[in-house]
Amino acid sequence: MTDFALPRHDARTLIIMRHAEADWGLDDFNRPLTRRGHSQAPRAGAWLVEQGLIPEMMVSSAALRTRQTTTWVSEALGEKAPTASLDERLYNAPASQLLTTINRTPEAVHSLMLIAHLPGVQDAILQLARPDSDYEALMDASYGFAPATLAVFQVQGDWGQLVDGEAQLIHCVSF
Repeated sequence: MTDFALPRHDARTLIIMRHAEADWGLDDFNRPLTRRGHSQAPRAGAWLVEQGLIPEMMVSSAALRTRQTTTWVSEALGEKAPTASLDERLYNAPASQLLTTINRTPEAVHSLMLIAHLPGVQDAILQLARPDSDYEALMDASYGFAPATLAVFQVQGDWGQLVDGEAQLIHCVSF
């Protein structure tokens, strides 16, 4: 894997992740991860640790596949992992709901991670990205958005003031 620069110390960090690969056959809300999904999520967590990107707060959709992804990511983060919050409003939520969740984040939090679903996660990433975002990361986010893909942003200012086009996308990585 390529090493990336850490976010600036005066910036907040926003991590948005699509859940790991899920199985089919059950009702959508209760779809579990596949064997591959169970290996993708801890790799994503390990990458976050390697990059020094430990979220202070994690918010996950309440669907089974996102809960399982959150569990595996948290396990990889180890003792520094925050207790994740489940938010039923993130289940198949549009980008606007993800932004509302981000805007409601307490100002004391400097690093936030959301784990949710397509198309909302991809739409939110593309809407939030500033024009000066990392070109490769922006292209990776634009063309498909595979399970267990995560995007990392630097955010200047308060969570409550974040609007479209104001976050600098610095990484987009699939596992």
